[in-house]
Amino acid sequence: MDSLQTSVSLLVRIRDSSNAAAWGEFVDLYGPLLYSCARRHGLQDSDAADLIQEILRNVFRSIGRLEYDRSRGSFRGWLLTVARNEIFRQNRRKRPDKGTGDSEVQELLSQQTAPANEDEEREHQLRLFHLASNRVRHQFRDGTWQAFWKNVVEEQTAEQVASSLGISVGAVYVARSRVTARIREEIALLEQPD
Repeated sequence: MDSLQTSVSLLVRIRDSSNAAAWGEFVDLYGPLLYSCARRHGLQDSDAADLIQEILRNVFRSIGRLEYDRSRGSFRGWLLTVARNEIFRQNRRKRPDKGTGDSEVQELLSQQTAPANEDEEREHQLRLFHLASNRVRHQFRDGTWQAFWKNVVEEQTAEQVASSLGISVGAVYVARSRVTARIREEIALLEQPD
């Protein structure tokens, strides 16, 4: 099971085709994942963008019928399988028909069923971090946020951050701890299964 799971509430919210906020969140969360999958499978930028549109159109049309059962696998895994199948269909349309014993076709099939790799997982985690960060940013004073960001994201030492912001090293650690805890809470909400 994925450590990063799709919120079932998001899947319920996108069933309402007029819920632009839910669809925006869905696209923000899964667009980059689908794009990287397409590029990794050899699609050019414009083809990858077309693929994403096609997949989102398919999700839009079928989400009302989706009976999500986490025990059968993750939603993200299902979405990546849909992407790989669509890539396979596109590649197949571009080639002349070949017999099923062709090694090139067999190689393509084996690539289509490959599980999400570490790069996809890392990109997804990074996307969740940025979504959560954007959601909690307004909850902190600018100095607190800057101390966290410079220390954690920009990887400046606590001493460098303290010097540049005119605060104590202890204040940097407190800011880092408070903001990190709040971002973790927000990520847990994004991953919440209900």
